[in-house]
Amino acid sequence: MNTVRKNSDWFVPATIDRFVDRFMNESLEESKSAFTPRADVAETDSAFEIQVAVPGLNKKDISIDLKDGLLTISGERKFDKDNQEKNFYSVQTQYGTFKKAFQLPDSVVEDKIEASYENGILCVVIPKDETKKLVSKITVK
Repeated sequence: MNTVRKNSDWFVPATIDRFVDRFMNESLEESKSAFTPRADVAETDSAFEIQVAVPGLNKKDISIDLKDGLLTISGERKFDKDNQEKNFYSVQTQYGTFKKAFQLPDSVVEDKIEASYENGILCVVIPKDETKKLVSKITVK
């Protein structure tokens, strides 16, 4: 439910929603440069799978690096502030650079990692090395 004010003053928002949007967008300018995409990590018998929600990016804007068992996904979602045709009242989506890192276990095949990007979801499949077993049986004496 919106609470509507009967006030023609342009500075005072007509609804609580617009007040909150205006407050968040104007007072937290520095947070616009921090884009933090959400990630899901799953495991199957044969692989680990990481899905990262990065809508609005092109494939060329995403970088995936692997060094010393640390998989790093980074990129940037740009906001075109110079577009004179639009007058934004609220911007609730996130823009800016991001970096997410995942420590991989020793039981993966690093040279067989595959990545795909479709419908705003980056999917990274990390196959397991079947010859390396992480589980061992320890006998209690």
